[in-house]
Amino acid sequence: MIRSILMTTLALALGTSCSAQKGGWIKLFNGKDLKDWDIKITGHALNDNNGNTFRVKDGALAVSYENYDAFNDQYGHIFHKKKFSAYLLVMEYRFVGDQVKGGPGWATRNSGAMIHSQSAASMGKDQDFPISIEVQLLGGLGHGKRSTANLCTPGTNVVMDGKLITAHCVDSKSETYDGDRWVRAEVLVLGDSIVKHIVEGDTVLTYNKPQIGGGNVSHADPKLQQNDKLLSEGYIALQSESHPVEYRKVDLFDLAPYMKDKKKLAKKIEELQKRKK
Repeated sequence: MIRSILMTTLALALGTSCSAQKGGWIKLFNGKDLKDWDIKITGHALNDNNGNTFRVKDGALAVSYENYDAFNDQYGHIFHKKKFSAYLLVMEYRFVGDQVKGGPGWATRNSGAMIHSQSAASMGKDQDFPISIEVQLLGGLGHGKRSTANLCTPGTNVVMDGKLITAHCVDSKSETYDGDRWVRAEVLVLGDSIVKHIVEGDTVLTYNKPQIGGGNVSHADPKLQQNDKLLSEGYIALQSESHPVEYRKVDLFDLAPYMKDKKKLAKKIEELQKRKK
């Protein structure tokens, strides 16, 4: 289970750089408004929330396409304004409704959370995806297996079992979640050392050394494409990829203040894993 796996890998985190932060729980989404977030949609200026794509609906952060005639490759991301390095990110999400006209087939019941991302302000007007690590969130299609909390790598690579992974996406070992049920996904991030994807309490994917490299990003500033540069911090963003999705919780526990003390870090992570859902 998560506890035993985490305890055996924490030693790898000691070399991670981190900024001084207060620590503790932070509600990235406050359930009321989007004042702490920046929006960047392909083809639009910073904070042009085209079609009111990102909105608050019944206490949830909703990604909606009611005002779209067609998707037209208008991939979007909403970025929390604060940068983080080491944390436990907790999200509760669900897919709703139908995909907007013109959305690609692969994007049906597909969204994601970007971690260690470049900032919204640093994206080009026509850039489609930020250079980042994507925790890909997928909903079941009502038939067959379709895992969630997968890994995708726009402009990045990672290391798994000592090997550099250059494939754009890697499936997790999660279950399939059909329908419009709420799913709890967590991401444990310890700088550039360890990243774990956790779904409904089970660790479903683990990797380390997230770094810049690879493709699958268009119209990015070449100055940011510093291949092999390790990513130890960055912004968190949620996607709009043509299928409506809602988040009723986007919380984060800041672990940066614990990173220099192995014992305190291990104890705090153990406490977080024991907490009630």
